[in-house]
Amino acid sequence: MEAKQALRRGQETRRRRDNVIASVATVVAIALAAVLQGTVFASNPTAEEYAAVKAGLDNPSASASPSASPTNAAGVPAASTAQGKTFTGSLVLNGSPIGIQIDGTKAPQAAAVFKSLADQGTLKGRVCHRLTTSATAAILQCGAEDATGKADPSYTWGPLENTPADQKYPSGTIAVARTSDNAYGNGQQFFIAYRDSTFPNDSAGGYTIVGHVTSGLDAITKIASAGVAPGGSSAEDGSPVTAVTIDSFTLN
Repeated sequence: MEAKQALRRGQETRRRRDNVIASVATVVAIALAAVLQGTVFASNPTAEEYAAVKAGLDNPSASASPSASPTNAAGVPAASTAQGKTFTGSLVLNGSPIGIQIDGTKAPQAAAVFKSLADQGTLKGRVCHRLTTSATAAILQCGAEDATGKADPSYTWGPLENTPADQKYPSGTIAVARTSDNAYGNGQQFFIAYRDSTFPNDSAGGYTIVGHVTSGLDAITKIASAGVAPGGSSAEDGSPVTAVTIDSFTLN
């Protein structure tokens, strides 16, 4: 009798163990399917993809690998070429000269970029495609390849420098335009505030102030007085009625 009872107890133990194993396997299978279907694949996975995801669930990493550090595009000059230097020069728009000063102490990377663009004549013949005329944001944005605002996607750089803590850009400020939410999305375009302006930071921060206008700001005020052309994003933001071309951009 005692031997039979021991046998029954052993059979019940094995059944409970088998049930537990089956339950765990079911939970894992459901979890795996959910991950595959809900977060990894937009369609049916290949055998390789399935194996890769399952391996990740079976042997999770201790921590995620850090993302690569942002880098500047080929051809972007080193910040050291402008570090501590001040450049003065002229921006000529539609025949009207505007005196400018670029600050390599507060924004060495940006200063290096615009000194290089000036030396190479890159901005000559480009346009000022965007004008804003609101009470809080009054800028003329320049350096685009054409009136659509086209930029060179192969020429991007960072980091952000000399961004205002109060998000204010005083009249005469020259700042670098960039891709939204991207601290390494600076390019070859810039904007000039012709009145005191405020621009809220985005997720990357503010906009690099690279210099300021020293004379001739009234030339931009005159362009702005003609207003924004119809068809822009708003009556206060779009292409200027007066088409604007960069005749020259020089720095010494």
